[in-house]
Amino acid sequence: MKGNFYLTKGDTMLEKLKSSPLFSGMELNDIKSCLSCSGSSFKKYEKEQHIFMLQDEPSRLFILVEGSINICRDSIDGKRNIITTINQAGDLFGEVFLFINKKTYDNYAVAATDVVVLKMPKEYLYNNCPKSCGFHTLLISNMLSILANKAYFLSQKLNIVSSQTLRQKVSKLFLNNASPEGEVNLTMNREELADFLNVARPSLSRELMKMQEEGLIEIKKRKIFIQDLEKIQNIF
Repeated sequence: MKGNFYLTKGDTMLEKLKSSPLFSGMELNDIKSCLSCSGSSFKKYEKEQHIFMLQDEPSRLFILVEGSINICRDSIDGKRNIITTINQAGDLFGEVFLFINKKTYDNYAVAATDVVVLKMPKEYLYNNCPKSCGFHTLLISNMLSILANKAYFLSQKLNIVSSQTLRQKVSKLFLNNASPEGEVNLTMNREELADFLNVARPSLSRELMKMQEEGLIEIKKRKIFIQDLEKIQNIF
């Protein structure tokens, strides 16, 4: 964590890292010690600057501190396709490539705005701490939890998008994210929801309107409520 950039903004950045699932259960002093012990460093990137590229070797865990990052893959004609956007302080990216047998990335990360990123060496996630630091053990446990949750999320998504009809996809997603009172708890907007389901946004909007007209759901501004649970469950 050397350099004037950290010294002038370090405490502010550490506060932002407290929201990261990687540092769950840690106090600020634990996080600071963890970064020092691991040899992690903060780096600032300007908009459109690459954080990592396709030919790079995965050797760092990246944690977003400030700004927004796009994970991209180019099409054959060179058009940039955005796979996902990382815009929450504390979110990880590029972590999967650290734990699979691949020498380079399948995609690349580019700054969508001016960003600050924390880079943690890969070796720190593989080896036991020679000092037997408690925060090191907790960090590795948190990392395993993050990977498990992502694997579960992808499994759930595969189950949803493999459904035969759009209505089945929507119904499965709503049931998986509904409270006991029937409120659907999703953080995605309509466009993000369409991307998640791999459908066109107009098609999704039409299907939601049909489901509301049939009394299956109720849409109140940005909130969605399941109105007829039995019928929704019988769609499959």
